[in-house]
Amino acid sequence: MKSIRYTLITGASSGLGREFSVQCATMGMNIIMIALPGSNMASIAQNLAAEYKIATKVFEFDITDSILLIEKMNHITENFEVDFLINNAGIGGTASITESSLEAMDRILQVNIRSMVSITQMLLPHLLKHSQSHILNISSMAAFTPIAYKTVYPASKAFISSFSLGLREELQDSNLSVSVVYPGPIMTNSGVSIRIMGQGARGRIGLLATADIVRIALKQTRLNKAVIIPGLWNKINHRLMGILPLGLKLRIVSRAVKKEIAIK
Repeated sequence: MKSIRYTLITGASSGLGREFSVQCATMGMNIIMIALPGSNMASIAQNLAAEYKIATKVFEFDITDSILLIEKMNHITENFEVDFLINNAGIGGTASITESSLEAMDRILQVNIRSMVSITQMLLPHLLKHSQSHILNISSMAAFTPIAYKTVYPASKAFISSFSLGLREELQDSNLSVSVVYPGPIMTNSGVSIRIMGQGARGRIGLLATADIVRIALKQTRLNKAVIIPGLWNKINHRLMGILPLGLKLRIVSRAVKKEIAIK
């Protein structure tokens, strides 16, 4: 079992995570899929294994349970060889901070930051053993500016960006390459899709199909690229936001996001 190499994907049951699972399978990569309980991952994994003749393993648990996370990761590192880590699991939300619960904000921090760092740190010794290995962390275009009515989410994505690039520099003399991808708007579920479409043309700027984002991210990660911004408009937007004064871009982005509250 140890001789087989695996790609580990968190948040693998839907959205980008599910697409990462599918595209990795089509590339002949064996995959370990981590998702919440009740995600129907066993059926998805079986179908991928049968169609693409790969090995698949499924672990359904809540990664915010730190004790369970350590237990599951110890099991994985003891029984499987992982040479590609995709830290995809993430959550967000749009609401006034005065109307957000402490539990909701803490869960964003636990999923987007603490669990991502813990999984990465626990896997690092095993990733470094290989002649070539990769880490792909999922940030967001939201990482490039603070945003009112989201507050915690863009801050968590900025953390992922900083953590990833710092880790890449630290490991520059190793065979482990770290990449970070900054997707724009993604229609990950019906609620998000309604809010994006409700913003009209502005909300759809930078919108790419999930399959395109994953294809670009995987290709550029395997080429050892550090910063991955999928889509021409997102690249242009990043340049423009880098030129604008902080106060101005904060107002522009926050006014657009505020509309999401009215659409809910």
